Amino acid sequence: MADTPEAIQKAKKTYLLVFAALLVGTLLTVAVAELPQLDFGRHGFDKADCIIGLCIATIKATLVAAIFMHLNHEKKTVYWVIIASVAAVISLSALTALAMGDPIIDKFFY
Repeated sequence: MADTPEAIQKAKKTYLLVFAALLVGTLLTVAVAELPQLDFGRHGFDKADCIIGLCIATIKATLVAAIFMHLNHEKKTVYWVIIASVAAVISLSALTALAMGDPIIDKFFY
């Protein structure tokens, strides 16, 4: 962490830059959802706007986790746990999507 006044000033500069990036990301998310000029896909809020908004939110969450929660200074074990949990979520989501695409039709399930 920051032990010297120079390191503290550098950390403050980093935090202010991340804050500015988060502010721009928030404004961009609102603009994509509200402004007709940035309306992707069909008119109004639709699937394309949702995907773009979620991508912006993912970038913002990564910035918060890496900088403000100091995960960029953690050991490799933390990264493996995070990667494993993301892989589990993706796997379970894929299984759910497959199950919804091929439902069980049986008289005992009604």
